Formats: sequence, C-alpha cells, structure tokens
Amino acid sequence: MTTTPDPKTQTTPETPVSDAESLRRQILELTRKYQAAKWPKGEFVPGVTPVPVSGKVFDADEVELVVDAGLDFWLTTGRFAKQFEREFARWMDVRHCLLVNSGSSANLVALSALTSPQLGDRRLKPGDEVITAAEGFPTTVNPIVQNGLVPVFLDAHIPTYNIDPTRLEEAVTPRTKAIMIAHTLGNPFDLDAVMAVAKRHGLWVIEDTCDAVGAEYKGKKVGTFGDLATVSFYPAHHMTMGEGGAVLTNQPLLKKLVESFRDWGRDCWCEPGVDNTCGKRFDWQLGDLPCGYDHKYTYSHIGYNLKLTDMQAAVGVAQLRKLDYFIERRRENFTYLRERLKSLQNVLILPEATAGSEPSWFGFPITVRDDASITRNELVRFLEARKIGTRLLFAGNLTKQPAYKDVNYRIVGGTENTDVVMNATFWVGIYPALEREHLDFIADSIAEALGASKDV
Repeated sequence: MTTTPDPKTQTTPETPVSDAESLRRQILELTRKYQAAKWPKGEFVPGVTPVPVSGKVFDADEVELVVDAGLDFWLTTGRFAKQFEREFARWMDVRHCLLVNSGSSANLVALSALTSPQLGDRRLKPGDEVITAAEGFPTTVNPIVQNGLVPVFLDAHIPTYNIDPTRLEEAVTPRTKAIMIAHTLGNPFDLDAVMAVAKRHGLWVIEDTCDAVGAEYKGKKVGTFGDLATVSFYPAHHMTMGEGGAVLTNQPLLKKLVESFRDWGRDCWCEPGVDNTCGKRFDWQLGDLPCGYDHKYTYSHIGYNLKLTDMQAAVGVAQLRKLDYFIERRRENFTYLRERLKSLQNVLILPEATAGSEPSWFGFPITVRDDASITRNELVRFLEARKIGTRLLFAGNLTKQPAYKDVNYRIVGGTENTDVVMNATFWVGIYPALEREHLDFIADSIAEALGASKDV
C-alpha cells in the first residue's frame, strides 16, 4: 500500500527543506501585507459606489491559505479539502461532507446517486417522478431531467417564496420516488409537511441548501432533515471557495454512492495517490470483468469527475472560521432593511420567515403589488440607475423558460403565485459587506421611486 506524499515536504534536490520552509514563511507573511495594500476599504458614495446584491467577503486569512495551498502545488483534492470536509460536516451536524466543484454539481451528484442499482427497489429509474418547485433556480430541477425523470411542479407560497405544501399529497402518484426542493433565499421550506409526506410514501428527500447555510427549522439546521443535502460555495453565497459545493448525508451507503458518481463512477474508494485501501485490489470479481481486474479501474456507475482543487478548499477553510459571523450579519441586515421598508407594505409585499424557522437570509425579496405606482421592472431600473444591484427571483416560473419547452413534466394545482413572482418579484442584497449606509440608501431609493417619503 502506498501513501499520499505530503506536498509540504516535496523539494527539489537543490533546495534543502529548511530553506524551502523559510521561503514559504516569508511568502505567506508578504501575502498578508499584499492583501491589505491591494484591497483597502473605500468610502461609500451614494449613487456612485456600487451596492451589490452579493459578493465575497474576505481578508488576509483567505489569501494566505490559497497561496499556502498553491505552494504545495498539489493541484487536485488534498489536505485542505479533507480538513474542510471534516470541519464543515461537524459544523452542519452531519456525518459526511463530500466536496464537489459547484453547487450545481452537488445537485447533479446527489440526484444521480439515487439512480444507483445498489439501492434496489428504491432506485430512481427513467420515468419516475420527483416533486419540486416551479419557482427557483434551474439546477435544482435540471438533474431530474438529465436523469430521465419527470419533474412534478408545485406552486410557490408568497411571502415565504417557498413551495406551497398544501398540494404535496395531491402531487404523489405510484411513480413518485423523491422530493427535491430548495430553501428559497435562505428561508426554510415547511420541513414538517415535506418530511411527513416523504415518510408516508417512502420518498427520498434532497434539500437544496445552496442559499440557506445556517438556516434552522425548529432548532435544527436545514440540510440535516433529508436523505441528502447540497451546498454551494459560489462567491454570492454565505461563504465562498470561488467555485465549489458539497453534498451532505448521514447515510454511509449514500456517501459511498455520491463519491462514486463524483469520481468517474468508479467502484474503488481509494484517495488520490493511495492504492489498495480495500486490501483486495486484484481479487474482485465484478460484472463481466475477468476475476482480479484492477479495482482502481472498475466502474459501477455512469459517473463524472466533479472534484474541486485544494486551493479552492483552502479558501473554504478560512471562510468557515467566519461563517457564524457572516450569518449573523445577514440576519441583522435583513431585520434592519425590513424595518426601514415596513411603512411601504401597502404597495410592497415584504418577505416573511416560514413558521417555526430562523432563516439564514441570502437576499431580501420584494414583490410589487398590482396597485403600486410603478411596476417591478420600472423599480428595478430605477435602483440599477443608482448602482443598487437587483436580481429577479432566479428563473421565475421554470415552466415558462425556453429550456423546458420540450421537457416532460407535470404541474399540480397551477402556478398562479409562481407567475406573480415571475412578473412582480425581485431581491436586493443584505450580504455581510453591506452596512447601514448601504441599506439606508436602498430603502430611501425604493421610497423615492414609489413617491413616498424617504423617512420610511
């Protein structure tokens, strides 16, 4: 059995270890000084300085660790990835965290894992149905389509912007095998209702937690209720690796399947650079392969290569130390902005937390009422002209998107509220870099656009 070499001990014959380590320390010290000089904090000038909806929040810790990982020149998954998987699993209160290269890949791997023959009668097969939300981000739904399954769309609930749970039971048929939905903008969906239906009918549950890291439902973190959960580490999210994502589970079998689909579909579970973990690398008899065919080149699934690099994971290690602070700041900003806008509720629908939940808000969604003096599009253009970033609620009604024109799907109970979201909803930022002056400018600008007093 071979072991993975430690990149920090890899030197050329001409460079003694002591010299290399000394140089490394100097480089990392200079890196911290570089970060301070490169990204000084600037003054906010309303209407001139952009107010983004989201963005990465970092300091010298992240820059130092990504350079540290780069100096290893260990270009695939390595020591930082293992550290992050261990620490993030502990933070999320789950047994297993498996890193991938994006939140969208996490959704693909999680759903694909449920198609494995190793799950017996519970495996998802082409033509089976998966309940999901008509309103949302496409890569929550795309893996359903890509695996030959049928999405069953339910309407949205306003003002939580989550799936309407009253239609769940009606959506179940003998072909229904799973539920895969997202916690919208960090606001948990009704987990009591979803898990009750799943238990009653023996359905798999995948929680898309990409926008909701740290959110809680009745005192328990979302991402820990379903069979699988997914997370994104894109710069817009609660913490970042630049690109990156993760699949979470408490079930050892699902962990094994996720690893296989992520790692080319292989049957072997050896770490990169490690051989013969199972102790019988040349002794397996699998499929129609000859007995003893190398286990490292035996494939049990139609998989992918969706691993991330150690440099990305290094950024995540530093970000994880700040995650509690990031979530606290998001909640504070949400509460402050909602208080500033509450006097406009006659023309705006403001967001509300799902009953029993404590959201970890990703953004601040606003729906413009029909009787407002301007439309959603007019309000968005007004804000954008002042360099206040806005976003629509992702794809709006997914069934109206061009990509789904020829997709086989069902709709249960209509999409009336989802159409409202598509036509009248947008969101603004509350991410940790935004301070009171930014939020005041957002609130004052919305009030001005609506013809209301700035002192809202």
